[in-house]
Amino acid sequence: MSRDMSGEPAVRQVGTRIVYENPWMVVREDEVERLDGSRGIYGVVEKPDFVLVIPVEDGGFHLVEEYRYPIGKRTWSFPQGSLPGRRNADPERLARLELAQETGLRAGTLKHLGHLNCSHGTSGQGFDVFVASDLTAGEPDREPEEQDMRHEWFTRDGFKALIREGRITDDSTLAAYALLVMDDTG
Repeated sequence: MSRDMSGEPAVRQVGTRIVYENPWMVVREDEVERLDGSRGIYGVVEKPDFVLVIPVEDGGFHLVEEYRYPIGKRTWSFPQGSLPGRRNADPERLARLELAQETGLRAGTLKHLGHLNCSHGTSGQGFDVFVASDLTAGEPDREPEEQDMRHEWFTRDGFKALIREGRITDDSTLAAYALLVMDDTG
C-alpha cells in the first residue's frame, strides 16, 4: 500500500459494501479518503489468488486453449486456476492439481518463479508462477467450465508466433513468460 512520508496509506477505506457476490468473486464498493482529505469511491473485485504453470518439455511449452467468454474468442495460455468456491490452497499443491486437470500432465519437478499481481487497479488478486518439468502424460480431468479446452505443445518460436498473431492475449501468461526469460534456467 502506498504511504505518505508519515506512514499513512495514500488512500484509506472509511466504509464498504458488497454490491455483487457469486461462487467465484465478490465485488465491493469502498468509500475512501485520500491524503488531502477528499473522499471518493473505489470498486474492488475480490478473487482468491491463483497459480499459473509453465509446463516445459523439449525446449517448448504445453499450452491450453479455450473459449474466453468475456472477450468472445478462443485464446491460448499456460494452464492456470484456483479452487472452486473462492477457497485458498497451498500454491504448489494447486499448481500440480491445475496442471493435471487441464493437461493430464504430472510434474516430476516444480520450481516456483515468483508471485505477481494481475489487474492491480481493480483487484488484490495475485498469482504464483511455477515451472513444471520432468513431465509424465496422463488423462486430463477438466471442470465443466473447461469442457471445450484443448492442450497442445508448442516450440518457443511457435509460442512467440501465437503472441504476434494475437492468439495469446492473457496478461498472466505473458508476465509468467517474462519471469521465465529472466530466470537463469529459462
